[in-house]
Amino acid sequence: MGMTTKLVKHPYITRNKKIRGGAPIIAGTGIKVLDVAVRYEVMGMTPEEILTALPHLTLPQIHDALSYYYEHKSDLDKEWKASLKRVKALRKGHRSVLEEKLEFL
Repeated sequence: MGMTTKLVKHPYITRNKKIRGGAPIIAGTGIKVLDVAVRYEVMGMTPEEILTALPHLTLPQIHDALSYYYEHKSDLDKEWKASLKRVKALRKGHRSVLEEKLEFL
């Protein structure tokens, strides 16, 4: 028998082109799934630590965001890398207030 993949429903996740550019978010909040995933994957935070950092969320919302992330990992990782490139490009074109002040010392 071949294995079939069943997509899991994510009751706490929504997408709307008018909110956060259509990125998947936790419904009723502006928190992107990637915001939760980066805290977990990159920063090494536990779901409980994420709850402390984002106290208006619930553990079920955090777990659903992580589940959604892993189900759509390759697409979301591409989005994240693209956003990092955009930020780097923006920083290249603009100096910080601190950099400008240091220039006058």
